[in-house]
Amino acid sequence: MNLLQGKKALILGVANDKSIAYGIAKIFHENGAILGFNYLDERIEKRVRPIAQEFGVDLLVKCDVSSDKDIQNLVNHVKNKWGSIDIVVHSIAYANKEYLKDVYYKIDRQSFLQAMDISVYSFTAIAREFLPIVNQGGSFLTLSYYGAEKVVYNYNVMGVAKAALEASVKYLARDFGEKGIRVNCISAGPIKTLAAMGIADFGDIQKVAAERSPLKRTVSIEEVGKASLFLCSDLASGVTGEILYVDAGYNIIGM
Repeated sequence: MNLLQGKKALILGVANDKSIAYGIAKIFHENGAILGFNYLDERIEKRVRPIAQEFGVDLLVKCDVSSDKDIQNLVNHVKNKWGSIDIVVHSIAYANKEYLKDVYYKIDRQSFLQAMDISVYSFTAIAREFLPIVNQGGSFLTLSYYGAEKVVYNYNVMGVAKAALEASVKYLARDFGEKGIRVNCISAGPIKTLAAMGIADFGDIQKVAAERSPLKRTVSIEEVGKASLFLCSDLASGVTGEILYVDAGYNIIGM
């Protein structure tokens, strides 16, 4: 049963085959979706282009989400290629790794604003610009982490950004609901991705998650992909504004 047969899905943030976005793309492809990717620069393009070939992707566009011009160019490419779109997955975040260690309060203004711009505002900007070409029943999806809700040492400004991102999901769900478009978020457990390696002592975070989660392990990009499939398919037609935890149950544990 191909849950996304013929659906057009743009997946933003594929960096390599260890990316959460890659796990989502793989599951979407297996379920019949037509995929499109972005890339940040030529360095990333070299890694993404073979992945695009793997999934038969012929819509691959340079887009720095901190640029309104790039976002509009991306929308224009999608409109010219597909006419309309069903799914947009936002798997993009950034913070100066100098502040992903030690304490939170030391962050400077520019680094704070940059983290909020790329990790939070870009999702709202993309949703707004794509809205006119999203099909009825379409959906937006973004990725978060438990550090948005509770303090995770060394996550710091990224936790603040993810908290703002989760709030954005709820407000966008309210804004788009009457248009029949859903907006959801997956809060994934700690996964060893390229981005995660910028967080100090990330291995310790993974170790604690595996020890304390009910399933006694961490999760995979494929598991996040399967949850994304659910949220972006008609199986979740009544679900919007949701923060779905895919973290082996870690978030339910107190002491």
